[in-house]
Formats: sequence, C-alpha cells, structure tokens
Amino acid sequence: MNKIPSVDLADFLSDDPNRKQNFVNEIGSAYEDIGFVSLRNHFLDDALVSNLYKEVKAFFALDLAKKKKYEIEGLGGQRGYVSFGKEHAKGKKEGDLKEFWHFGQEPSADANLSETYPENVHVEELPDFNETGMKAYRMLEKTGIYVLRALALYIGVDEFYFDHWASNGNSILRPIHYPPITQEPKGAVRAGAHGDINLITLLMGASSGGLQVLRKDGQWIDAIPEEDELVINVGDMLERHTNNKLRSTIHRVTNPPKEQWDSPRFSIPFFMHPRGDMDLSCMDLCVDEQHPKSFEDITAGDFLTQRLIEIGLKK
Repeated sequence: MNKIPSVDLADFLSDDPNRKQNFVNEIGSAYEDIGFVSLRNHFLDDALVSNLYKEVKAFFALDLAKKKKYEIEGLGGQRGYVSFGKEHAKGKKEGDLKEFWHFGQEPSADANLSETYPENVHVEELPDFNETGMKAYRMLEKTGIYVLRALALYIGVDEFYFDHWASNGNSILRPIHYPPITQEPKGAVRAGAHGDINLITLLMGASSGGLQVLRKDGQWIDAIPEEDELVINVGDMLERHTNNKLRSTIHRVTNPPKEQWDSPRFSIPFFMHPRGDMDLSCMDLCVDEQHPKSFEDITAGDFLTQRLIEIGLKK
C-alpha cells in the first residue's frame, strides 16, 4: 500500500444497504490496517473552504503583537492563539515549526454537559473570522458523526453508539500556519511524529505537501488526498476504546526541500473529541484471549489532560 485508501461518504448515506455495508467494510478495514483514509462527498463545500482559508491567512498575516493579544494564559492552548514553537510531539524537546489557532465547541442549550468549556476567543480585526470558522466546525463535526456511525457498525455496536459522546463533545478546529523556514532547523520539523489524542481527526487538504503516515512495515508514505477530499485518521482515544482494533497511526509533517523553504504551509485539522466523561475503557467485545486488554481504564477528560501536559500545552 503506497497511498491511503479513498472512500465515498455518499455510499454510507445512500438508501442501498449493500453500498452502506461496503462503506463500513472499506473504512473499517482501512482503519485496522493503516489508520487513515481520504473521504469524498463530505459536508464541506468549496466556497466555505475557500472563505476559511482566506480568513485564516489574514489572521496569521497580522503583526505578532496583535496575534499575541489572543494567546490566553491558563487555557492550555485550548482556545485562541498558540504562538510559534510552543507545542512539541510527545517525547520530543524541540518545538514544532508552527503557530495555530483553536476554535472550540459552542454547546447546544440542552447539552447537559458534566464540564464547562472555555469560551471561544473573538478576533476584533477580522469580523468574519469567527463565524466562518464555526460554520466549518459544524460541517466537519457533522461529517465526523457519520464516520463514527460507520465505525460503530464495523466494531459491532449500535450505529448511534458514539452520537451522544461526540455531539457537543470537546472538539477542536485548528488552523495551522507553518511559516517559511529561514535557517537550518536544529532537529525541529513542522510537526514531529505523533499520534493524535482524540477519537478521529478530519483534515482539510493542506496548501502544500508534507504529511506522511507510518506504515506497519516502518515505511513512511505520503498522504496526498484529491483536492475535494478530507484525510481522516483514528486517534489514540478510539484506539484505546477498541483495544487496538482500530489503529492510531503515527504521522508527521516533514520540512520541505531547501528550495521550498520560502513557502509557508497552511492546514486545518478538526480534532473530534468526545465529552470529557466518556469512559475510554476497552470495549468488552474487543477483548478476548488473542487480544487481551491493553490499556488502563480512563475517562476522555483525564486522558486529554495527561496528553496536553506531555506535548507542552499544559503544565
């Protein structure tokens, strides 16, 4: 396998039970094998994607002093701006060569949450920035709910098993700016090799290449979707909950060739998190003699806190 598999959400949404089941089989086996797929016919339209990139580029073009106004102490980077080099991969000291922004959940009035999410941070200089970001947030969240429904069927539980946990979950939309590289990086890369923390990640096509996925045989392969596709991968929470049945694959963003150092890179992942009180204990139907329980019991909220400390966003 030299590229990640491509699947069509229209199959899952169709009235044809065979098409729906084929989608479930395709995405489930891909996540057992490599942990990544590219997905077409999602809920994001081209105009919204274009508007979001326009707003994101305008924000990162602001003076650093203006951006730093939106870096809020005490939030562990969960809302607003996170400045260049603050985050690093787990187990790595060098900060990643990136700055980013976080849009977070704005729960519905009847969410009945066990926790309080921080408020989103509003950018005064760009009147359409927050509205555009939250429109994209909702469409990615909707897409993610359907992907989780397919995975629930693949695992062998009720189709709507994840709906309560993922709806009004602590999900994050993260526009990332990788600035031009101006000098030889000392051991730093745009994003060090890592697994994502959350249930699943939905990534809009980045403005240039660099995303690589680690295959089972130890080979890195490029993850290059078509222009209208999302790249979607399993995160560590879902790997834990399914006792390694679905794989959270290590991936990275490499530095470009030296002749392309003067080009910035933008990408916008959506990290789909559940509510903090979701129990991530290994599901009983994923544990047997051949697959003994691999992880300690933990809630999603406690796991998130643990990982934010490990990657340098929380003390």
